[in-house]
Amino acid sequence: MGKSILICDDEPLIRTSLKSMLVDLGFDEILECGDGAKAVELALGCFPDMAILDVAMPGMDGITAAGEIKKKLKIPIMLLTSACDGATVKRASACGIAAFLTKPLRQQDLLPAIEIALHHVEEVEDLKEKIDDLRELIENRKIIEKAKGVLMEKNRSSEADAYRLMQKTAMDKRKTLLQVATKILSEV
Repeated sequence: MGKSILICDDEPLIRTSLKSMLVDLGFDEILECGDGAKAVELALGCFPDMAILDVAMPGMDGITAAGEIKKKLKIPIMLLTSACDGATVKRASACGIAAFLTKPLRQQDLLPAIEIALHHVEEVEDLKEKIDDLRELIENRKIIEKAKGVLMEKNRSSEADAYRLMQKTAMDKRKTLLQVATKILSEV
C-alpha cells in the first residue's frame, strides 16, 4: 500500500494491535498517539494519508480531533469505537468521517474500510475539481456573452453574426475567444 497513517487511541494495547495490523497491510509510516490534541498536532505536522481515531478519549475526543484535522487536511478519517449511539453517529457524519470501526477490531474488517475510505476521498476531490472547472467555464461564458452583446449593439448585428466576428478575430489574431471577449469589453 505504501501510505502513512495516524492512529490515536488512549489504550496502548489497542494501538499496538492496530499498528501490527496496519504493518501487515503494508503501511510504511504509522504515527501514533493517545489523545486527541496530540492527534491534531501530529496530523498537521506530518500530513498522513489517513487517520484512525478512537471516539472516546480524555480531553479532546476523536470526533472533535477529526473536525480540527479536516479543517486543514483532506484525508479520510475513520473512528474506532466500542459502542455507538445516534448522537455520536450524527456528530461524526457532520464532521465528514469516512467510516466507523468497532472494537474489538478484526483485521479482515480493516482493509475494506481503508480501501473504501481512500477511494471515497479521491472521488470527492475529483468532483470538487470538476465543479471548479465548470465554474470557470460558466464565468468565461458570461464574459463571452457580454462581449457578444456589445458587438451586437455596436454593429447592429445578429447574435450569430457577432459570434462569428468574435470567432474570426480569435482565429486571425491567434487568441482564445475569451481573450477576444475580454479585449472587446475593455474597450467599452
